[in-house]
Amino acid sequence: MGTVIEQLDVTRAGWRTRHSALHLAVSAAKTCLHRAGREPDDVDLLINTGIYRDKNLAEPALAALIQEDVGANPEDPHEDAHGTFSFDIANGTCGILTALQIVDGFLRSHTIDCALVVTSDADPGRGMSEHFPFSPVGAALLCDWTEDDFGLGRVHWLNIPDDGENFRATVGLDDARNVLRFSESAAMDVQFAAAGAQVAQRCLAEASLGLSDVDMIVASPARPGYRAALAAKLGIPVERITVADDERMHTASLVSALSGAAEELSPGARILLVAVGAGVTAGAALYRQAPNLVSQR
Repeated sequence: MGTVIEQLDVTRAGWRTRHSALHLAVSAAKTCLHRAGREPDDVDLLINTGIYRDKNLAEPALAALIQEDVGANPEDPHEDAHGTFSFDIANGTCGILTALQIVDGFLRSHTIDCALVVTSDADPGRGMSEHFPFSPVGAALLCDWTEDDFGLGRVHWLNIPDDGENFRATVGLDDARNVLRFSESAAMDVQFAAAGAQVAQRCLAEASLGLSDVDMIVASPARPGYRAALAAKLGIPVERITVADDERMHTASLVSALSGAAEELSPGARILLVAVGAGVTAGAALYRQAPNLVSQR
């Protein structure tokens, strides 16, 4: 038994939405709910994991704005009435895995019945970033609980502090405007892969499984150098690791990779999720695919 992904959606930006993380998240959320045959008010918990947003907005929580635009119980909750709890988390490319761990806790305790995880990144706007490196993409995961032998296993984490040497994003004033800047090291992919391989092996060891027992490895970020280095660290062909088809995806990359896996694997397949991001932070979890997972990209 565990948390299962009922539906997922990946939404790419058009000309009008390329600078709006809010619009991308809302679009992905609405599409995900519609294709699952769910109403927005069915959502008990909404978590947003996106990082780069409209005009470098810091407050209020983007999750609250997404909740309102989606129409998930936007009014103040009434006594003895159903409401939607929403909040942001910020953990970069590890954000989706972090959100799934949080959702699993809520579902496992039967505090909620339905959760929606959304994410998006977009260039905050003209003059508000320098050389923005990520594609404007939104994604959504609709999650519920099953008593059958499917779903998410325990999430394992590893942190190797690097003082931001491998990847760093900062916002600072420039001509009275907040400007977003990025820096990364030449060793970033190798350092990320070392952390990812270590946490993946720890996850498998606790489950008394080997890499041969896993049908597919789904990883983020989608950087080719990281994928190749991770495969080398694990001692497997690079083709065994599925990543997003756009190497410039950021927080949506794990969802996009999982969407590709869902199209190839049958129910009951065992997937190893591996996400690594700045920090260096790495997470891994096993996921056994449920029969009802439908992907849309």
